[in-house]
Amino acid sequence: MGRRGGAGKTTDGGDATTASPPSGGAGPAERRRTHRWRTGRWRRAGLAVLVASAVAVPVAGAARPRVPAPAPAVLAPPTAATLEAAYAAHRANAREAARTAAAHGDRRRAAADRALAAPSRQLLAFDGRGPGLVTEVLGDLARADRVAVLVPGSDTGIDTYGRFRAAALALHERLARQAPPGTRTAVVAWLGYETPGTVGTAVATTGRAERAAPGLRELVRDLRTVAGRRARVSLLCHSYGSVVCARAAAGLDVDDIALVGSPGTGAGTAAGLRARARIWAARGAGDWVEHVPHLAVDLFGTTVGFGADPVSPAFGARVFAAGDGGHSDYFDPGSASLANLTRIVLGETGAVTR
Repeated sequence: MGRRGGAGKTTDGGDATTASPPSGGAGPAERRRTHRWRTGRWRRAGLAVLVASAVAVPVAGAARPRVPAPAPAVLAPPTAATLEAAYAAHRANAREAARTAAAHGDRRRAAADRALAAPSRQLLAFDGRGPGLVTEVLGDLARADRVAVLVPGSDTGIDTYGRFRAAALALHERLARQAPPGTRTAVVAWLGYETPGTVGTAVATTGRAERAAPGLRELVRDLRTVAGRRARVSLLCHSYGSVVCARAAAGLDVDDIALVGSPGTGAGTAAGLRARARIWAARGAGDWVEHVPHLAVDLFGTTVGFGADPVSPAFGARVFAAGDGGHSDYFDPGSASLANLTRIVLGETGAVTR
């Protein structure tokens, strides 16, 4: 965990309401006091941002009522032999969800559910209730040598699934072009948890991530069952999704974990994740998350903020180039970040640009 600062206090223990900049002087003592004051001011400003995020009314979530839908299909864990039957069962559930949403008068959700029910879609999981959960496979998972799992950040649900799927498609297409002859690839778009809204309490805490982590661990076990031990598995974790990956990372049977646009992981160092995998991190030059304070503060029994910056040298991740893109641009076709993520998935780690 990162260093914790007490609310209402400067870093030298003074009361924040009475702190003022030291005046005059250029000696060592005065310079130290000036540094402490500036550091305290920065930490207080950061704390204010975090507290504001933690107590904000979740407007985005409150504005949209929960959508009724049938319960998801209950199936045994998938195997290579049962994969096609699992896809068909979840497509059938998506069709029923589309009918339910239409009867409820929600045309937007009905259209999204119908798209997921199309014969070409390979759904490893589907739950149309509320914001919705989807796990979709691109490629031949049972025969894949390289498997990439995308884990999304905030404001991702069935209604916004298209933009998440576009990222998975861009990666899948790049992998297909760049994979060496005879290397088969698959991409799994895992919307397997209820993501927080950008505005709301949950986005500044680890609560959603802690609840999501067991599902991500279960997915990796299923992938190992379907694709086998020979497959190389990578987690590509965006924004709040990096917090989810961090919570699931300890001992997880994956080869690489890449954190992009990460606000932090809740761990002070990459080693603190206790992962078997190589840990990578990147941030685009235009990503606003650079300005998120890297603090972790205890408030009323809840930790707000995610601590150390994953691209800082002290964190210890393998930092790679992400170009000039913004927070939503890591999987843009032609981007430096997508090129490097493709190399990581393919195991071409020596070609990753720093």
